[in-house]
Amino acid sequence: MFDRLPRWAWRLFRFLPPRLAYAIGLGSLAGRAVLLVKTRGRRSGLPRTTALLYDEMDGIYYVGSARGTQADWYQNLLADPNVEVTVGPQHWQGYAEPITEPSEVTWFLEQRLALHPLFMRVILRLAGLGPSPTPDQLEAYAKRRVLVAFHPKPEG
Repeated sequence: MFDRLPRWAWRLFRFLPPRLAYAIGLGSLAGRAVLLVKTRGRRSGLPRTTALLYDEMDGIYYVGSARGTQADWYQNLLADPNVEVTVGPQHWQGYAEPITEPSEVTWFLEQRLALHPLFMRVILRLAGLGPSPTPDQLEAYAKRRVLVAFHPKPEG
């Protein structure tokens, strides 16, 4: 479903409200669900900031790409995994680890389904899965998706 939206509509719908919230000082509110990641454009070399939904587990920030490997921000971090991340009032340098192994993406989807059951059920229904997908259905869905783990760089 999300793959069929025109790029301009996707950007407007997905990125403008959270970026505005951060810009007017409401980062602590927006940061409960959305982080900002700054990548370097793979062709232009210019900084690019993208708002992404995330889940934090054990100090690592996980983001799933609804557009899969076609997302511009994903393509940018493949070219340069060094990122700047803003989550609420926190701002840090880090690096991105793309995760494409279906079993690991499935693990993330299961975690996200447990943490955000209503939200994930809507997403999975839009993807053509039922409200309670089987592990095999989740793994098939995971094969078409990517996951990125943002790790803070160690101090010093």
